[in-house]
Amino acid sequence: MGDNKPFDNRPLYGRLDLNFALKSAGLGVWELDPVTNVILWDDRCQQLFGLSNDNQLPLEQAIQHIHPEDLTRVTQAIEWAYNPASGGAYDVTYRTLGADDGLLRWVRFWGQSYFTPEGELYRFSGVAQEVTQQVMDQQRIEASETKLRGLIAAAPIAIGLLVGRDLVIENPNQPYIEIVGKGPHIEGLALRQVMPEMLEYGQPFVQILDDIFTTGTPFIAQATPAKIVQDGVLTEKYYNIYYSPIFNESGEVYAISTMGVEVSEEVKAQQQLQEAETVLRGAIEVADMGTWTLNMETGLTTYSNRLRELFEFTQDYIEQERLYNPILESDRARLVDAVAKASNPESGGLLDEEYTVITQQTGRHRIVRAQAKMFFDPQGRPTKLVGSMRDVTEQRQTQLALEQLVKEQTEELAAANEELAANNEELESNNEEYAAINEELEESNRLLARSNENLQKFAYVASHDLQEPLSKIQQFGDLLKSSQALLSGDDISYIDRMQSASRRMATLIRDLLDYSRLSTQQAIDTLVPLNGVITQVLSTLELVTAETQAEIIIDPLPIVEGNEIQLIQLFQNLLGNALKFRRPSVTPVIHINAQQLNGSELPATIKPVRSAQSYHRIDVVDNGVGFDEKYLDRIFQVFQRLYGKNEFAGTGIGLAICEKVVTNHGGAITASSQPGQGATFSIYLPA
Repeated sequence: MGDNKPFDNRPLYGRLDLNFALKSAGLGVWELDPVTNVILWDDRCQQLFGLSNDNQLPLEQAIQHIHPEDLTRVTQAIEWAYNPASGGAYDVTYRTLGADDGLLRWVRFWGQSYFTPEGELYRFSGVAQEVTQQVMDQQRIEASETKLRGLIAAAPIAIGLLVGRDLVIENPNQPYIEIVGKGPHIEGLALRQVMPEMLEYGQPFVQILDDIFTTGTPFIAQATPAKIVQDGVLTEKYYNIYYSPIFNESGEVYAISTMGVEVSEEVKAQQQLQEAETVLRGAIEVADMGTWTLNMETGLTTYSNRLRELFEFTQDYIEQERLYNPILESDRARLVDAVAKASNPESGGLLDEEYTVITQQTGRHRIVRAQAKMFFDPQGRPTKLVGSMRDVTEQRQTQLALEQLVKEQTEELAAANEELAANNEELESNNEEYAAINEELEESNRLLARSNENLQKFAYVASHDLQEPLSKIQQFGDLLKSSQALLSGDDISYIDRMQSASRRMATLIRDLLDYSRLSTQQAIDTLVPLNGVITQVLSTLELVTAETQAEIIIDPLPIVEGNEIQLIQLFQNLLGNALKFRRPSVTPVIHINAQQLNGSELPATIKPVRSAQSYHRIDVVDNGVGFDEKYLDRIFQVFQRLYGKNEFAGTGIGLAICEKVVTNHGGAITASSQPGQGATFSIYLPA
């Protein structure tokens, strides 16, 4: 080229013997004279630039038909091909704007530049091809892949690929990364390396994945438990899992698409629902209730065995036309109206009615109470009425008897009041104020006498009529156990359980007796040294104190005005509880201290029974199991327990006794605690 290699002006096709092959492949040929910068090309190349009759064209004119966004890249590629350092390679894909037809085309021009040994360019030629369809297809594929990746990344469920039998993790989205729990840099690593726990604890997942490579069969599992180390902590959660094989062109599985979503909360909710249903069924059985369902579409009513027995039905359902037959005729219209009202969504769908039924076999009249809830479809149409039913015949008969008794007593009282009014009329006219005071005093005395009489009767029953049969049960149990050779293991177990129950009953009666005695008038006017009270209590609790190796710290305590016996009950219950509700393997430590407060310094929640200028605050502090303060309003009530009797023995009366003693002394009692951190019981007594 130039002086050394004159440009060959022979027709281009004359120098090529592959003309037919090039045309068949849709290829055009071109050559650029590096001296004149004139392009010589065939008809196919002309078409790529939208030209109709220019086989030769200056480069400056040709590049005017290149898309402006691609022009710089093309010219840089040509300049680089002119540089011997490039090795002469030239391959660039770009867009052209048709000179004559105005069409946009994607074209690929590639070829080779040739240099003399001195590095002088003497030839630059190659082939060209329209690649519009290929580029558009590739763009669609890339757009589709981008969209797919975006969908995967934004998906709320875990999605990722496991490639090859090594299960190499590819394209994991954020939920997938979070479930794996090993940080964000897991892509490109083998599953066995990232999650070795999948091979432990008898988990089947790796084997399932390996089987999919063999069988090509997808795997689906619902609410499957999986143990995964997440952020360094071994967790056990529930997941819905879907493994889908991905096949290559040969029909072989080369990867597995994995999808998963955690459903632990749903599983726990289902378990809790099942437990609640079990408890509800048990409660229904204990309450002697029956259940029923009225299908509003079919008119059939189904019911439980309890209702079948109550109504003396012989079949498991009743048809709509016979639904109201067992109901007393005078009650039918009211019940029909109640069902119609419950069928209106605006009513709330509730039904609560009492009515009389006539049993099918014996014709007995029974009073029942039905409570139900109507369910509606999305259009507001009633679908089913579900409810419970209970036989309240005995209660209603008792209620009627009580109402009659109250009526009679009211009439008697009215007559007595009339007589009393007549007798007192003269006295009231002489001294109304004195009479009113006397009447109030007499009424108070009557109420007090009645209260004391009732308490004395209760004390007698508790101490004699109830204790005596329990004692006989104990003695009879001992007598039976003495014949041990004639008893089976179950018999002995039953006897032990019987005796244990009787002992608990005796303890309960004794505690109730103590509690009832606190309601009778007792002198609260003796000066009592509390240190002496604690000494007596510790003597009583000496055995359990030694057994538990408890450390008891007693600060100087005040002398208070009160009843020594009641105060001993108070602190014996508090110290006994502190020893009983101790933490396993932790030595009990109990600290009793006191301080004096002005009345204005009392906490807002403390309301002593008697107002005083100052109060003694005595704290009993332990390091036991403690309790949640949300139960504070319950612990001082009779029979309230925060722990089961299998955990800690007791009757649930001790703290009620404590509150009663403090109330009798004009004070107040409260507590503060946290579970597992011990408890502090604070007593406020007038100073």
